[in-house]
Amino acid sequence: MDTASTPPRVLLTGFDAFGEARLADPALNPSWLAVQALHATRIAGHQVIAAQLPTRFDASVAELMRLLRLHRPALVICVGQAGGRNALSLERVAINVNDARIPDNAGMQPIDTPVVAEGPAAYFSTLPIKAMLQALQDAGLAAEVSQTAGTFVCNHAFYALMHALATQRGFKRTRGGFVHVPYLPEQGMPSLPLEDMVRGLHLAIAAALATPHDITKGAGAVS
Repeated sequence: MDTASTPPRVLLTGFDAFGEARLADPALNPSWLAVQALHATRIAGHQVIAAQLPTRFDASVAELMRLLRLHRPALVICVGQAGGRNALSLERVAINVNDARIPDNAGMQPIDTPVVAEGPAAYFSTLPIKAMLQALQDAGLAAEVSQTAGTFVCNHAFYALMHALATQRGFKRTRGGFVHVPYLPEQGMPSLPLEDMVRGLHLAIAAALATPHDITKGAGAVS
């Protein structure tokens, strides 16, 4: 890649369908549909590169690492589906544990294993999640800061991303994190229309690029 002739890049990833949704017709994962809609767009002088990750523990990380090396992005946002949530969820923390309630798309179901052996217990997102939350709420979109990304493939990829950005050469200035989106209306309730997911991700990216240091805003949880 000729970095001298290309604009800085935002890497945006979504997942393929998994679980019961994989058996549906059509098989849907709104994270991929929303991410795909932003591919090749320009936001604040950055080119958005959208890519799909497999909902597989090992393969998701291998593909994510390949994409990081290929595109050398300034910003990385991985996006996943969280059925049962009713808002765009900006994830605060990735934890170093796999505890799969269901098998992934390769039939793997790790329980009580680390994402990275001997890695730290957790990583915080380096995205300005409070500024992103403010931008989403100002636009009238349902949004929240989430305190858990689960213990399935989403958290696995999120932790691996943050570990790579923290430990690998060449990524010290790259910021990254994770956003969960709800079901689409055709998948069940609660849900969010696809156009709101796309608009929300666009706004979140713009806010992240415009905010070098996060704002202070209450968005904690009691339980």
